[in-house]
Amino acid sequence: MMKLRGVFQQQLAAGEEPAGAASSIPRRGADGGFPCAGGRERVRQRSGFSTCAYNNSLTMCGIWALFGSDECLSVQCLSAMKIAHRGPDAFRFENVNGFTNCCFGFHRLAVVDQLYGMQPIRVKKFPYLWLCYNGEIYNFKQLQKQFGFEYQTLVDGEVILHLYNRGGIEQTASMLDGVFAFILLDTANRKVFLARDTYGIRPLFKVLTDDGFLGVCSEAKGLINLKHSTSLCSKVEPFLPGHYEVLDLKPSGKVASVELVKFHSCKDEPLHVACDTVEALPPGFDLETVKSNIRILFENAVRKRLMAHRRIGCLLSGGLDSSLVAAVLLKLMKEINVSYPLQTFAIGMENSPDLLAAKKVAAHIGSEHHEVILNTEEGIQAIEEVIFSLETYDITTIRASIGMYLVSKYIRKKTDSVVIFSGEGSDELTQGYIYFHKAPSPEDAAEESERLLKELYLFDVLRADRTTAAHGLELRVPFLDHRFTSYYLSLPAELRIPKNGIEKYLLRLSFEDSNLLPKEILWRPKEAFSDGIASVKKSWFSILQDYIDQQVDDLLLEKAAEKYPFNPPKTKESYYYRQIFEKHYPGRSSWLPHYWMPRWVKATDPSARTLKHYKSATQE
Repeated sequence: MMKLRGVFQQQLAAGEEPAGAASSIPRRGADGGFPCAGGRERVRQRSGFSTCAYNNSLTMCGIWALFGSDECLSVQCLSAMKIAHRGPDAFRFENVNGFTNCCFGFHRLAVVDQLYGMQPIRVKKFPYLWLCYNGEIYNFKQLQKQFGFEYQTLVDGEVILHLYNRGGIEQTASMLDGVFAFILLDTANRKVFLARDTYGIRPLFKVLTDDGFLGVCSEAKGLINLKHSTSLCSKVEPFLPGHYEVLDLKPSGKVASVELVKFHSCKDEPLHVACDTVEALPPGFDLETVKSNIRILFENAVRKRLMAHRRIGCLLSGGLDSSLVAAVLLKLMKEINVSYPLQTFAIGMENSPDLLAAKKVAAHIGSEHHEVILNTEEGIQAIEEVIFSLETYDITTIRASIGMYLVSKYIRKKTDSVVIFSGEGSDELTQGYIYFHKAPSPEDAAEESERLLKELYLFDVLRADRTTAAHGLELRVPFLDHRFTSYYLSLPAELRIPKNGIEKYLLRLSFEDSNLLPKEILWRPKEAFSDGIASVKKSWFSILQDYIDQQVDDLLLEKAAEKYPFNPPKTKESYYYRQIFEKHYPGRSSWLPHYWMPRWVKATDPSARTLKHYKSATQE
């Protein structure tokens, strides 16, 4: 082992490619461009951006790795191409020195950084460490200053190597302020580490066989067709958010799991607060202090996510959450003199509530607004593509994903925006769902809020990632900032519940005097995304059900429980989605432990419009 490390250090010092490394293969861009001279990738020039520039962030990408494969790696690597959409600009496969049956795969969404920023990341100082990660580490500069790290690249993820070398995997995972999923290999100590951020904003799946074959990927579709010992790998499962796993690497390349550890809970103040740019907040729970702290932390959450050299855009439904994100985002972009206007994007049918509200917000904040008109046929035709991208058969997730998938498709094809802000996470954190009005007590509501946050990776976070990543976009969700969420959850339960018949009352009240949004938007009632894109007279879920009713025979639904005993479909709509899911992912129904449904009410459908408390702003 020491000999291998020494050879590798010499290669790096001489500027040679490490032994066993495959070539980085840049994909030809839309303008036919290949890498620029000097080892920097050429990216199509748009909106005044330099065609050759350096950057500190790799942003959204796709990661994939195998350890202990019994099959030919060149065949196994075909599975890695299933996630090529996550990194449409370049890809790389690299074998691990000394372990011929282990390799990494990486798909990159270029942010015009140096080509040697490709992954797996390896640096001269730690030649025995291999890192493949997807995400953004917002505090990498603060950590560098606090611990005196000497970075050798311009990539934010390099801090993971330094943190691990300094304090091990526990400190590494706990000190990262950002969103991440990573695979870290330490060949000196023969260890493999997997880790995922608190809310699972960046996806990660794994398969581990009884004999120690490990596969890891950003999406499950990159693992389900792996071959091992002449049979298909079976137990592909999501890696739990807020956890890291330690595995021993054997000389054979196989692994053995040592421990799975939960390093952070959404209620706990994160360890990295110690080196945050926002200093200690005023203590106490008097209303004015709380409102001020909420504004400070939310603005900070948006500010740290401005770390990008590709154009920033924002989804804008006209609801409270996306409108607050867009308004604060535009305010901060002006403060730092960003040279281009903020593009905002809304999707809906003609005169839908979302389109009308989004147009009002865009006019108020002064964004360059884009409307995408959804027609019924287009939405229905997208169902199968959406389910394939999502890797779920959850009813409300699919309904809401269709609009988000199509607006992401528009953004990729028609605009320059690549880094997209959105309002996911607010409903779970600030008790925004209409059924929270029926909570038996503030304590019950608080408990439900935490449950929803823990399950975000199965529902809204999954939707947000897959629908945008399917089109090579990278999503940023400031409402799920670690420090913001831990503070909000630390507030008394009574303070967080709906008041005066209005959900998210505290959040709205906190921004009432800010003039960021028109009052009618700030106090607009909750409108589910899958409902707001359609008309008030006929909901999107009703349109879908009318179509699907003709596609599924009554007899099929009667026998649904026999065919699908786990999470059996109860409606034709759920049966239709399940059929498509099983077509692409047969026998994988356990990926969804249960359907998303409201609590404390007698609901047979997840749509907010079926609840008695529902009231659209257009009906007032």
